[in-house]
Amino acid sequence: MEWLLNFGYLGLFIGAFVAATLVPFSSDILLVGMLLAGGNIYITVIVATLGNWLGGLTSYWVGWLGKWEWIEKYFRIKRETLERHKAKVDRYGAWLALFTWLPLVGDIFAVALGFYRVRFRSSAVLMLLGKGARFVLWAVLYAFGVEHWF
Repeated sequence: MEWLLNFGYLGLFIGAFVAATLVPFSSDILLVGMLLAGGNIYITVIVATLGNWLGGLTSYWVGWLGKWEWIEKYFRIKRETLERHKAKVDRYGAWLALFTWLPLVGDIFAVALGFYRVRFRSSAVLMLLGKGARFVLWAVLYAFGVEHWF
């Protein structure tokens, strides 16, 4: 995993950003890889959180623009999928942003929050908290010995 340090924190930021938008892969692996390669635990968590959060906000804004061609082409989310999530958006509102870190549905939640025009500020803050909590959890697991699992 030492090659990851060659890309440094910028590589982690870009990877975490992209993982929250166009390319479905785990930014958790990038975070743990960076820690295994010797990255500073605090800087690594902050950089991964900011990259993933800004990627999630990008998904929110693409949803807010509401251009089906973009949503289907770049996010591979079908109209029916967003319509199915409307009930969740109506029920939970901005609180749904806490779960934008979840695999498979997290990106859909971010796009849906924007598409259905859920309050941006609340969505952004809750998205930051959810994504940040996830990376903090991984860093805590790493600090207590998860590096031996890889």
